[in-house]
Amino acid sequence: MARVKRPAPRSTAGAPGRADSRPGAVVVSAKKKRGPARRRTWSPWTVGFVGLATVAVIGGIVLVLRSGVNPGTASLPPLPGNDFRIVAYQGEDVLGGHESKFSHVTSQGKPVVLNFFAGQCPPCRAEMPGFQKVADEFGGKVIFVGVDIGPYLQLGSHEDAQRLLAELKIRYPAGYAPDSSPLTKYQILGMPTTVIFDASGKVVDRNTGILTENQLREKLRPLTSP
Repeated sequence: MARVKRPAPRSTAGAPGRADSRPGAVVVSAKKKRGPARRRTWSPWTVGFVGLATVAVIGGIVLVLRSGVNPGTASLPPLPGNDFRIVAYQGEDVLGGHESKFSHVTSQGKPVVLNFFAGQCPPCRAEMPGFQKVADEFGGKVIFVGVDIGPYLQLGSHEDAQRLLAELKIRYPAGYAPDSSPLTKYQILGMPTTVIFDASGKVVDRNTGILTENQLREKLRPLTSP
């Protein structure tokens, strides 16, 4: 799972300093010279606590990378509460035009797989060919939609996303969100993030991290059974 990068805040202090040339870097303010710093000592209890916390964090990240995390769907409001605009890269006939609302897709009476991806997201690159394969298997029974939010996460530009779609030969509808509202509406914690809707437009599953082909099939079969 690609970690969401948030720009570092710029300093508002009036003291002179040098701004780092990297985007979003903190402005380092000049400080008065002080005497030698006192050496900090750590108690065994503190060292042990920090070590356990570090192991827990690393273990959580590994779990997300390996199997994905389903954060639950109870906190997501139904459409139109989590509706958003899409500008199409491809599949305008399904999306409802060059620029449309996502609710146009969920109103077509079919289950929908909404996949948030980015042009410079390695897990997205690994996951998307499997999504195309499953989309082909289910034919017209399920609508797949890829939405690029990379520019808001520092994970690539719109051009990067279009190159990725072409390179991986992704044919299902895809576009980009012209604003960052999906990040909060769908509580995106990492990339890729996949949200599944039933035929009535209700959110039935949400996953952070890579979904394998088999996992995706298992989630879709109950939604397409007679």
